[in-house]
Amino acid sequence: MDLAGKTIVITGGARGLGAAMAKRLAAAGCRLALVDLDEAALKVAAEECHKAGSPQAQGYIANVAKEPEVEALFDGIAEDFGAIHGLINNAGIIRDALMLKYKDGQQVSKMTLEQWQAVIDVNLTAVFLCGREAAAKMIESGQKGCIINISSISRSGNMGQSNYSAAKAGVQAMAVVWAKEFARYGIRAASIAPGFISTDLVMSMKPEALEKMTRPIPARRLGEPDEIAHTVQFILENDYVNGRCIEVDGALRL
Repeated sequence: MDLAGKTIVITGGARGLGAAMAKRLAAAGCRLALVDLDEAALKVAAEECHKAGSPQAQGYIANVAKEPEVEALFDGIAEDFGAIHGLINNAGIIRDALMLKYKDGQQVSKMTLEQWQAVIDVNLTAVFLCGREAAAKMIESGQKGCIINISSISRSGNMGQSNYSAAKAGVQAMAVVWAKEFARYGIRAASIAPGFISTDLVMSMKPEALEKMTRPIPARRLGEPDEIAHTVQFILENDYVNGRCIEVDGALRL
């Protein structure tokens, strides 16, 4: 895909990995629809994209876990931009907890249904909804395109993340399914499994926690947000990448 002038939708696009992806794609000449719940952060991100070279960057407020809002979101983006060529399903949350925690034979805590459902709603159901609506717009307009789901190395299973691991395994699997189902329409799908990345949220952790996080990584450092953004750009530009998950984790495997 030649990125110049193409419309790319990024969920969770106001900060962190989403903002890094937006800035890199803006420099490649993409038109960007940034989706988030933080209006102020969206405004800043859109302005940064304009400065980086995007001919059109616009923020959209939507809860991507709500079907009516997602349907209205993609209707609005299609109307504003004329076409959709790519979607990056990046929005996500964490609600970490051990499934069960016992001390001296007594249950101390357990992962609640609320903790489970909140993560499944945003990290899995929202990906399904956005992927479905983006693909529908591409097919109806006759546009070839690409959908990228942001998974995680936690998809293989990480302690305290039954909800997150299940969701991230699910979004990787969905990318494989979509690659097979949508190939006839010229639509590709892939996923990226980042390791530990130095987002603002991660870098706000205590130094001892950061050191513990970094120690097992063979690369001896955290990944940079732009390294994930670079992988996004590679997938979008390479038309023969389809149905695969690219791990970007400095050789760390959970």
